[in-house]
Amino acid sequence: MSELFNVLVIVAVVALVVVRQFSAQRVGDQKRWWVLPVVLFIVALRSDGALDPRHETLSAVMLGVGLVLGLVTGAGWGWTARLWQGPDASVWSRGTRATLFVWAGGIALRVSLAVAAVLLGVHQGTAALLISLAAMLFARSGVLSMRADGVRAQYGVTAGSPVSGAPAAAAAQTMSKGGA
Repeated sequence: MSELFNVLVIVAVVALVVVRQFSAQRVGDQKRWWVLPVVLFIVALRSDGALDPRHETLSAVMLGVGLVLGLVTGAGWGWTARLWQGPDASVWSRGTRATLFVWAGGIALRVSLAVAAVLLGVHQGTAALLISLAAMLFARSGVLSMRADGVRAQYGVTAGSPVSGAPAAAAAQTMSKGGA
């Protein structure tokens, strides 16, 4: 049942991520950007199959490579997303064509790792894939959070500030004239 649960979690998270990455999404203050990756990591650790008991060293190496692939793919995904600031000073992101190439490359590398594991006789359960997915989401969210802070700083907005730049000046001018 654990493997089935992991497969369902992986499919649900990947479907959600793929659909959301190519539509405009508001990048929040990102105070809790790490929560979903940590939950996925905990689910993976509670599952059996992260390491093959017959090939512990080799499966640990494969798990480490999968973790690095997840981190690299996630960072590439975060760096290739387009960021912009909305009229209310919120930061928005959307995947680009380059994001699609990063995804395709990450999937190709992950499939190559799975094929290598099969050829070497190492069993990799869904826990290994969940750990890689958690690393990918962790890196992506961290990079987007860092980049969003840069966009906010570029326009003189602190995280959580309701207005920026010219709108802030206009709001201050309206307030100083007794407006609402």
